[in-house]
Amino acid sequence: MTDLRAPEGARPGRDQEAVLRFVERFASTLADAGWPRMAARVFVALLATDSGALTAAELSDELRVSPAAVSGAVRYLSHLDLISREREIGTRRDLYRVDNEAWQGALSNRDQALVRWAAGLAEGSELLGPDTPAGRRLAESAEFFEFIRREIQTIMERWVEHRDAVRAAEAREAAAG
Repeated sequence: MTDLRAPEGARPGRDQEAVLRFVERFASTLADAGWPRMAARVFVALLATDSGALTAAELSDELRVSPAAVSGAVRYLSHLDLISREREIGTRRDLYRVDNEAWQGALSNRDQALVRWAAGLAEGSELLGPDTPAGRRLAESAEFFEFIRREIQTIMERWVEHRDAVRAAEAREAAAG
């Protein structure tokens, strides 16, 4: 990544080389946690763009990868509801966007997966017999996912309250200052 041109809408004076190093470092962190490497790079590139949106060509250019690599990455990220696709005004090009609530939305959408996992494990527990070691193990696993689901809902509610309080404080400071 030696091309250090500032992307469209980048803040003047921003050290683009440092931004690109950040993109690679944080993408590596996500890849180490199990994300596909290219999807991680695309996601972090979008996060690190002031507009939160880039075309496939811009992503390809920024990350110095093929359009096909970007295509697979945006498909993966869209499937996880981490990014959205929209049409760039006045063109036929797609614009990929990450919004400020990308993480929260993706986590909230996992709720249905947790419900399905818990139901499947409960079914397995009944099938194997709740008195058997395997049945008890499956029942405890089902209860684990139910517990996680309830806790995530509580955490998300607390997060919204916290986020709204921070935004209100920032608005008050901006109005006063």
